[in-house]
Amino acid sequence: MGVTAVEEWVADLEAAGELTPDAVSAIVAVHDDRGHQAIEAVGESRVKQYRDFTVVVGHDDEYIVEDGGCTCADSEYNLDPDDPDQLCWHAIAVRIAEAIGAGDEHDMWYSEVREFL
Repeated sequence: MGVTAVEEWVADLEAAGELTPDAVSAIVAVHDDRGHQAIEAVGESRVKQYRDFTVVVGHDDEYIVEDGGCTCADSEYNLDPDDPDQLCWHAIAVRIAEAIGAGDEHDMWYSEVREFL
C-alpha cells in the first residue's frame, strides 16, 4: 500500500520542523478549507495537549482528537472513515501541531479541566 497524502505532508513537516510554504500548499491542496482552518488553529495555539487527550479549541466548542478521530459533527457525518485522507480540521490541526512540536502542552488531565468549563 502506498503512502497517503496526509502521511506525505506530515513527513515533510517533520523533516522541516516548521510550517513551510510548501507544506501549507500541500495541506491546502489535500484538505482545502479544512486545511486553512487547521493551519489557523495551530498558529493561534488552539491545539491543547493534555495527559489524556489532545483537544482543539474551535469557535463554538472544544473537540477531543484521539487516535486520528474527532468528536466533531463533521467527522461523524461528512467524512468517509475508510479514506485516510479525509479528516476534519481538528484532526488536521493535531497532525500539524504534533509534526512541528507546536501543541500547547498542559501537564494535567483534560477530564479535570473539563469540569470547570
